[in-house]
Amino acid sequence: MKIAAFIPARYAATRFPAKLMQVLGNKPVIRHTYDNTSATRLFNEVYVVTDSDIIYQEIVSNGGKAIMSKKPHESGSDRIAEAVVDMDIDIVVNVQGDEPFVQKAPLEKLLHVFEGESGKSVQVASLMQVLKDQTFIQDPNYVKVVVDRNNNALLFSRSVIPYPRSTEAAITYYEHIGVYAFRKEALINFTNWPMTPLEAAEKIECLRYLEYGIPIKMVVTGYMGVEIDTPEDLIRAEQYLHQQ
Repeated sequence: MKIAAFIPARYAATRFPAKLMQVLGNKPVIRHTYDNTSATRLFNEVYVVTDSDIIYQEIVSNGGKAIMSKKPHESGSDRIAEAVVDMDIDIVVNVQGDEPFVQKAPLEKLLHVFEGESGKSVQVASLMQVLKDQTFIQDPNYVKVVVDRNNNALLFSRSVIPYPRSTEAAITYYEHIGVYAFRKEALINFTNWPMTPLEAAEKIECLRYLEYGIPIKMVVTGYMGVEIDTPEDLIRAEQYLHQQ
């Protein structure tokens, strides 16, 4: 299979403008994401897909590959779909630009679900990690996911799901990690569907797949480091970087 990684990179992020160009250690966040994705050697190609000349120049001037979007996009998936439509690719991996600590093992595990007989039916897969800190469980910046017995996603939400109505029930909370893998056709289909009500309400793009009846296979991973959504996250990421 031909597998390529795409990193959607929007400069004007709503919650933290220019977050991808914030310096983390000795280079911007987006370079950490690109370099760590490339270092896995799991992909035939790795691209940043962006609407920003600043981000584009940051990547290409440091030897990376970047693609400028031709038009505005509502989601990272839409941005990637525009870039891949004429490419010869089987599996498309979407690594969010604000995941600077992306690692090989979780990506390898994610790609594995497309292999063998059981993998033939998988159209979309994504990562999740156990969330234990109550502060983060309550935080709407942390997207939660609940799954069925086969680890297919039932729902994604910024709210606390499941709600602990029973204080005696043992609940494992999962945070959705914004790393996806799609069959190319599934991704192209996604962009041809109108935005759905839950997606519009929650601002979580993968809800569109669920609302159109496409299962999302979830893969549990260990700690993936700090996702950069806020200035406070950048401070935590700096601390995490120095612990490595």
